[in-house]
Amino acid sequence: MKRILKDYPSVSLKPEDLVGRLDFGDVFGRDCPVHIEVGAGKGTFLLNQAKVAGNVNFLGIEWARKYYLYAVDRIGRWGLGNVRIIRTDAAFFIAEHVADESVECFHVYFPDPWPKKRHHKRRFVSPANLEQVLRCLKTGGQLRIATDHAEYFEVIAEVVRGRSDKLEEIEFILAAGAEAGEITGTNYERKYIKDKREILTIAARVRPDFPAANFSVSF
Repeated sequence: MKRILKDYPSVSLKPEDLVGRLDFGDVFGRDCPVHIEVGAGKGTFLLNQAKVAGNVNFLGIEWARKYYLYAVDRIGRWGLGNVRIIRTDAAFFIAEHVADESVECFHVYFPDPWPKKRHHKRRFVSPANLEQVLRCLKTGGQLRIATDHAEYFEVIAEVVRGRSDKLEEIEFILAAGAEAGEITGTNYERKYIKDKREILTIAARVRPDFPAANFSVSF
């Protein structure tokens, strides 16, 4: 029997209801550190992290409607109050709705590599999007990225290391749901491990000596 997916208003955020930069305290009904996952998929990472880190607010962004609906239903069934999920374009959402220095960590796991050269402009990890991520991160805030695509990883590493003035590389922390041999514990990672693909990661944090007043984003 096909599973009936239910919408949980306590979990799902509607793009049409958003105006300007969000106050995460209002979104979650409490003031706690905020983690954002770009490309939440079916919510596996969010579910496992939220269960063990009750003192953290998690926001998942997912564009694919079928995965978004599944993730909302999944989180809702677990009754987790520290997770919100929105179906929207991640780059637009971050630029328009995430306030300066409001996020503790961005998780970007297995973003679409858009392998054809003419589609590279659609890739999430780019210099322009990184500038928005840096604007949103607090001092000491982290960026964690994982991919199975070697060529895209080279680009990702170049983009991240290109802002070594503000970012310092750190050890990639295993996710709470990662099982033996895994790093992020996501559905995509498990599929790629079965296919014997190498999982590549990079993690960095905002340097504590970087003055926020000297950082701005212009369009």
